Amino acid sequence: MLTKIIPAPWLSLLLFAVWLLLQNSLANGILVLGAILAIAIPLLTRKAWPDHVRLKRPDLALIYFMRLLVDIVQANFAIAALILGRNRNLKPALVEFPLDIQADLPVTILASTISLTPGTISASVSDGRKSLLIHALNVDDPQAMIHDIKKRYESRLKEIFEC
Repeated sequence: MLTKIIPAPWLSLLLFAVWLLLQNSLANGILVLGAILAIAIPLLTRKAWPDHVRLKRPDLALIYFMRLLVDIVQANFAIAALILGRNRNLKPALVEFPLDIQADLPVTILASTISLTPGTISASVSDGRKSLLIHALNVDDPQAMIHDIKKRYESRLKEIFEC
C-alpha cells in the first residue's frame, strides 16, 4: 500500500533533502512543498523508469564509491605524470570490454565509472549490452586492462546488484 503512494522512498528522501539544501530554509511552507514534490515526482515519472534493479549489498555500494574516489585521484596523478613527463610514448587504444552484467543500471554505473576515471572513456555500449567500447589514453596490454576493470569494478557491481 505504501509503495503505491511512495514508489521510491529513497528517491523521495533524496529529493526532499536536495530541496531543503537548495532552499536553505526550514520554513513550514518549504517543508510542505518539499514533501509534496518528493512524493509527486516519483509518482509522475514512475512509468519512465527502467526495470528496477535491486541492491543486494548496499553496504558494498559505499565501499565501491570510496574505491572509485581513490582511483580517480590516483588516475589524475598518473595522467598528469604522463602529460608532463618527458617520455610521451602514449599508446592510445580502443578496447572492446565484454560485459558480464546486463541490467541497465549496473552497465550505466560501470560506463560512468570508466568515464570518470581520467585516461579512459566509455565510447559506446553494443546492441544487447554484450560489450562496452572503451577508449584509453595509454594501454600497454588491453587484456590486462580488461582484467583490471572486471576485477576492480564489474565484479563489485555484480555483488552490489542482483544481476
